[in-house]
Amino acid sequence: MSRVLKLLAGLVALAVLAVAGFLVWYFVIDDDAPPEAELRERPAADAPATTAAGGEQGSADGTWTVQTGDEVFVGYRVQELFAGDTLKKDAVGRTPAVTGTITVAGTSVESGSFTADLTQLTSDQSRRDGALRTRGLETDRFPEATFTLTEPIDLGAAPAVGERYTLVARGELTLHGVTRPVEVEVDARWNGDSIDVAGSAPIVLAVYAIEPPDVLGRLEVDDEGVMEFQLTFVREA
Repeated sequence: MSRVLKLLAGLVALAVLAVAGFLVWYFVIDDDAPPEAELRERPAADAPATTAAGGEQGSADGTWTVQTGDEVFVGYRVQELFAGDTLKKDAVGRTPAVTGTITVAGTSVESGSFTADLTQLTSDQSRRDGALRTRGLETDRFPEATFTLTEPIDLGAAPAVGERYTLVARGELTLHGVTRPVEVEVDARWNGDSIDVAGSAPIVLAVYAIEPPDVLGRLEVDDEGVMEFQLTFVREA
């Protein structure tokens, strides 16, 4: 074998090792996706002694507004794939920039919506976040996502402080400039001075005209994912 061929063979071997090393790091060492959205842990709730304007004492009735904070977010969860579906990893991106309200009356949630600023989505990979500005979600063109209830949610009884409810919220999701009906599985709890809500819904990218992007130039993204959220509402002043 000539020196040139030996050199080329060596370069190919180095490239293969580099790719293998990247895959080991990316799918094994760096596989630290955060857990799925869930109700935040809180001390045992006590019935409220007083309420702000808009609600009766000891009642959840009234309008509640999203309170931003470290544990409030809307985001995505999707699998990144290599070699077809041989190697998989959850990619998770979240934005804390969420606004919205819900209105509770008697035994139901009468209305509700929230809007997420997708330009503030961040994950564990800045290159992934940058790519989504012009590919996939194309957040430069479609900076917001909105979910709006299209029918009340029946709680069965007036909310009780500290009780956990598992519900289905039927509404419309606007994503990537496309609005479609969606059913969202929701867990909720009234804490007296706040309402915690966490939920998720499967998303088929093609339904929202989203083309699955390549990630980091080496990986593909599954054609289905999950929209998830973890929110806290406080009484509207």
